[in-house]
Amino acid sequence: MGSHLVELLVAEGVPVRVFDLPGCADRRLAGLAGKIEVVEGDFQGAAAVAAAVSGCEAVFHLIGTTVPATANRDPLFDLETNVAATVRLLEACIQAGVKRVVFSSSGGTVYGDAQQVPIPETHATEPQSAYGITKLAVEKYLALFERMHGLNYTVLRISNAYGPRGRVDGRQGVIGAFLKAVKHGQAITLWGEDAMVRDYVYVEDVARAFRAALRQQSPHRVVNIGTGVGTSLRELIALMERVTGRRVTVRQEPGGPPGVRANVLDASRAREHLGWQPTTTLEAGLRKTWEWIQAAEV
Repeated sequence: MGSHLVELLVAEGVPVRVFDLPGCADRRLAGLAGKIEVVEGDFQGAAAVAAAVSGCEAVFHLIGTTVPATANRDPLFDLETNVAATVRLLEACIQAGVKRVVFSSSGGTVYGDAQQVPIPETHATEPQSAYGITKLAVEKYLALFERMHGLNYTVLRISNAYGPRGRVDGRQGVIGAFLKAVKHGQAITLWGEDAMVRDYVYVEDVARAFRAALRQQSPHRVVNIGTGVGTSLRELIALMERVTGRRVTVRQEPGGPPGVRANVLDASRAREHLGWQPTTTLEAGLRKTWEWIQAAEV
């Protein structure tokens, strides 16, 4: 997701500094060499983080050291490497005079079981995973730092983002993993029911949302980013067959970890206050992602 945001900002002539692990930015942003500044380091390193935000007016916080599939296995690691590290980041932002932070939260996990669909930002937050709890904790620390230090911020609660350069290992998001399996003629394994409904939003649309959040000052600190359209796994697989022109083999397995049955976000606040709305249909986004999957070494 971050690489798409960087490309968008560079295209608009915005000076960009990227903070990433050693070697990662070179791989993800090879086409932007000489157009961006790269600071390499570990998110756990206070000195590296301080160097990264020094002289910056705004910070987009998209760093995450865990994914939903791994966070529950080691909640303490999740807490230390995401929440504690983010608090150090916010302290560095205060010291550096950063004026604004835009944080990538998870609309797919912070709400828990939806009492209404589409889900508005005012819905109760009852995350069912360590990942969602961590995201919500960071949101609360952002609010605290605004009260204590006047740090302006916006939280984007993103639904299920997908697209080129996304994960294909199945640990976060199904679209990349499913299309990779289709590419190699492998079966897709579904655990439990295939009626689970999710809100899939294309990664370039998400990048525009981050840019809009920086450009427009919303009266609301928390904004959902999604399409408002729910798609079941069964419908997603049928659409993949149409896009790829290949038969998708599905292996249905019983059980699996319990999950939220339906997660579809109400993004009217983003439309009204950020001037943002998604422009890429799921079918068009799947075609672009399929083109990338076919060309990539995955």
